[in-house]
Amino acid sequence: MLEIERKFLVASDAFKTQARTHQHIAQGYLCSHPERIVRVRIKGEVGFVTIKGKSSENGTTRLEWETELPLFEAKPLLALCEPGIIDKTRYEVEWAGHVFEVDEFHGENDGLLLAEIELTSEDEDFERPDWLGLEVTADPRYYNAYLSKHPYTTWKDA
Repeated sequence: MLEIERKFLVASDAFKTQARTHQHIAQGYLCSHPERIVRVRIKGEVGFVTIKGKSSENGTTRLEWETELPLFEAKPLLALCEPGIIDKTRYEVEWAGHVFEVDEFHGENDGLLLAEIELTSEDEDFERPDWLGLEVTADPRYYNAYLSKHPYTTWKDA
């Protein structure tokens, strides 16, 4: 139930030609408290409820529990969420034995491209594709729950 991941800005859209899949995602938060997040997500035609615990100090590790829901259950739960629904397209890119999930944000977070890689340990090595930019794992501004309340397009330093 532990999620270990690192998060990066994306320097170019070259990943799109390398993506094996892409899918639309809408997600909202029933609870966006940093110590316990409850997320509702609709990915394609399937829903999910995810509970996440507080991140470690370096941002790489936290408890995560997720279960799949039928779409007819996920839609009304998404409607109950706090204001600030995240709208994005997720691309999956296989690279040197790992899978990078690259999110292209839309709406109020338009212009933001983030890549995540899940690892089996915090010190696991991986090869960086050339389109991978600055690491932002420890920066809470790049958490989706934060972006739902403080959209990227409103950042003065974006």
